[in-house]
Amino acid sequence: MIRLFVFDLDGTLVQTERLRAESYAKAVIELCPYTVDEEDAIDGYRDVVGQSKREVAEHLVARFNLTETASARMADFGVNTPWEALIQVRLKYYDRLACDSDILRAAVWPHNVALLKYARGVGCRTALASMSSASRIDEVLEALDVREAFDFIASGDDVARGKPDPEIYGLVATHFAFRPQECLVIEDSPDGIKSAVDAGMHCVAVTTPFSRRRVLESDLLPQELIVNEPDQLMRVVQGIVDTEAAGGKVGGR
Repeated sequence: MIRLFVFDLDGTLVQTERLRAESYAKAVIELCPYTVDEEDAIDGYRDVVGQSKREVAEHLVARFNLTETASARMADFGVNTPWEALIQVRLKYYDRLACDSDILRAAVWPHNVALLKYARGVGCRTALASMSSASRIDEVLEALDVREAFDFIASGDDVARGKPDPEIYGLVATHFAFRPQECLVIEDSPDGIKSAVDAGMHCVAVTTPFSRRRVLESDLLPQELIVNEPDQLMRVVQGIVDTEAAGGKVGGR
């Protein structure tokens, strides 16, 4: 029986991946030694969406030949590597986007927020498991006016190992004293999906334009648990809930 719904934040409840992509693209354009348009820079980010900041930044530095220009900015930020300088330039743009409540509200994923409200309505417990900092999570949830919809919030501050390690989902299950099989996770990226699956939980992948290709190529979930069209989400979730209630197996488990 499903007793707990666990939601990722970035890319799942709100389209912060799009905001991140735009901020990385603007930083690449600022540092690039040749002319590059925003869409090309966003495509570069799309190749590594869901990976760590360092992996993303190193990829972009290499792809767009930013080593020399980023190195020239290291002293400005007190950092020691070109990828760290790129991160600092990118944060200048991201903070302008992600600190604007109107922008955040416009970037919400309504189908996943609707699922959150459904879970509350049927009496399930709800949790958030995000690798963002606790302070950043609070800012986003307040902007979306869903802070009170969660019974528990686990942030990147609470764990030693980030996704794809299952630690954060194990923390959530332990908090509620629920078995992993009683938990249903909503994720959007391969790292998040692997974290949930390795924690022994049910998982539905709700893909985005930034994560769809990598999720489909990851082979972490059977196709019936991957939602590419938002209007199919409730059908997939309800199928898991009904199957669990009947004591059946979900997705071959």
